Amino acid sequence: MNFGTRSPAGPPPTAAADIIKDTTTATFAKDVIETSRQVPVLVDFWAAWCEPCKQLTPIIEKVVRSYGGKVRLVKMNVDQHPTIPGQLRVQSLPTVYAFRDGRPLDGFAGLQSESQIKAFVDRLLGDDAAADLGEAIKAGEQALDAGDLQDAAEVFAAVLQEDRQNVAALAGLARCYLKSGDVARAEQTIALVPPDKRETPAVASVLAALALARKAGQSGDTAALEAKLAANSADHQSRIDLALALAARGDKAGAVAHLLEAFKRDRNWNEQAARKQLVELFDAWGPKDPATIDGRKRLSSLLFA
Repeated sequence: MNFGTRSPAGPPPTAAADIIKDTTTATFAKDVIETSRQVPVLVDFWAAWCEPCKQLTPIIEKVVRSYGGKVRLVKMNVDQHPTIPGQLRVQSLPTVYAFRDGRPLDGFAGLQSESQIKAFVDRLLGDDAAADLGEAIKAGEQALDAGDLQDAAEVFAAVLQEDRQNVAALAGLARCYLKSGDVARAEQTIALVPPDKRETPAVASVLAALALARKAGQSGDTAALEAKLAANSADHQSRIDLALALAARGDKAGAVAHLLEAFKRDRNWNEQAARKQLVELFDAWGPKDPATIDGRKRLSSLLFA
């Protein structure tokens, strides 16, 4: 299956004049509060008599321009417009607040070097990037659950362009390959997960699904297995093999039914092989899958009967 890529959406195009501007008490809501819902806004509180302010302003303007609209700078003269600084309890100058989603998020006071301001902006944008990637992963998982493998894979691949070791994206892309039947590429993808992160639920689910796929490939033809069961309903191994074959074909209900039947007939056979195989299926399908939810309930009723 040919999965393409697409880039995450960036900030909306911004005119140069909008990147840096002066604001007033009357325009503060529009210039800062509303704008920060789309892009982070730095607010520089300054005064004409403040010498450190005069030194900071050209430095912060240079840094903000270097980000090409990913962050904006709004300047407010506290002598001419004291209301907002008073509400924010600005006690010394210069003071810079970072606004995002309509509220102050972080800030600093006093003269800062160019590298310090850049590090401050990087942290601010890094938080935004993490939030954006999280939303992208959520969209990819929704597409995957809906069966839209192409769209899901494009989203996960785009996330990986930004963060090559993003565990959720690697697991999501591997699941796309698994659902398309490309077990080899699923294995290659999940192998990129760092060793110290292989125990996360998303990765564990993929690994369980891969193990299931390998077992299913060895389980044999369903017709032959059904014939064996018809001849001997107590053939537990054939029943378990049939469940695996059915799971590989997408018949989750049939797989669960046979494994529950095997467990009901002899729960201790081969060290509770039927129950263990059920748990592997649940791990492979994930906790939100309807077949997992129903199967766990039915297994529990047998365990505690």
